[in-house]
Amino acid sequence: MTDAPDLRPPTGEVRLTIDGEVCHVPFETTVAAAIAEHRAARGLGPGFRSSVTGMSRGPLCGMGTCFECRARVDGRVLVRTCLVPCRDGMEVRTDG
Repeated sequence: MTDAPDLRPPTGEVRLTIDGEVCHVPFETTVAAAIAEHRAARGLGPGFRSSVTGMSRGPLCGMGTCFECRARVDGRVLVRTCLVPCRDGMEVRTDG
């Protein structure tokens, strides 16, 4: 038997804040998925933000090309949340 390193991915949950509310999501969840789950659990629509005309907007592609998943993450604006994994203590703000 060898002392080989454990190469399994970490498991568990991370804690983050979305629009002022604490949320817990599985490790490696994207911020976009966390926002969608947060909004669905509260009976809110899928919108992450509003367009300049006031229409609700949300992710379409899930790979960063549509830019519809943009939100403020840890003070950084216009973050494409479908590309960012959740971290403990992260603060997310949508305008949806």
